Amino acid sequence: MTFTLKHKRPEFPFKSPMKKINLENNSQGLSIEALRAKRERDKLMAMTDDRKKKKNNNQKEGQRSDSDIHHKPDGSTERVSVHANRGNFGKGTKSEG
Repeated sequence: MTFTLKHKRPEFPFKSPMKKINLENNSQGLSIEALRAKRERDKLMAMTDDRKKKKNNNQKEGQRSDSDIHHKPDGSTERVSVHANRGNFGKGTKSEG
């Protein structure tokens, strides 16, 4: 048995007036338009090949609540404290990007 789609799926990102946006997880206080745009950007970034590889690797190694897995520029990983990894190892996060 085969299934065929009647309509071609729209390519992401797409804007639909019927698509509702959840404002409850809006800790930055963004407007609806800005929040929608941010979520679309975040989704696109999460679906890149690089992020998929990192996610797959994290799932293989296993996340723990006492540490993070730091991805180095050369592609290798190491387990480090949450404090060190999220603080960019003492450099702060303002210059990241």
